[in-house]
Amino acid sequence: MNDEMIVALYLQKDEKALSESALKYGAKLNRISFNIVQNKSDAEECENDTYLAAWNSIPPNSPKQYFFSFLAKITRNISINLYHKNHRQKRHAHIVELTKEMEECIPSPSDEVCRTSDTKLTECISKFLSSLSKEERGVFVTRYWYAESIKEVAKRFSISESKAKSMLMRIRNKLKNHFESEGLEL
Repeated sequence: MNDEMIVALYLQKDEKALSESALKYGAKLNRISFNIVQNKSDAEECENDTYLAAWNSIPPNSPKQYFFSFLAKITRNISINLYHKNHRQKRHAHIVELTKEMEECIPSPSDEVCRTSDTKLTECISKFLSSLSKEERGVFVTRYWYAESIKEVAKRFSISESKAKSMLMRIRNKLKNHFESEGLEL
């Protein structure tokens, strides 16, 4: 079943939408969640929570053209929230590693400035990603959106781990320079 048909089921509040979503995207959503929470049962819980969140947000949303991205964003947010809930007092290497990698190039102004510049940051990142080659964009998104390990990124793109690491470092440096050229403070 295609995405438009599944979204139409959500819009009609037909419960078949949930099973069709799980059938088409369940494995991908579960993998995104597992990459973050690092626990199989938690990943399954996040995947199921994704379908409920989609059920509750369609309508008013109607993500026919970007349904997987819509579900992936929900899954990622639910997984990150669960991860933080489960690890409040602990610092785990997996998330800390991703955070440290991006810390050097993502601006971190005050909360008030963050709220007013979210749109600018989003536009800036989109512009930056569109300037990358298909391979660079894929490597970057796979690492920082899907939270896959360097080893998984290298395997997915048929490159060595050292090439993946150096490519990611160069992309982060480009991103830092891009932010600076767009007037975003680091």
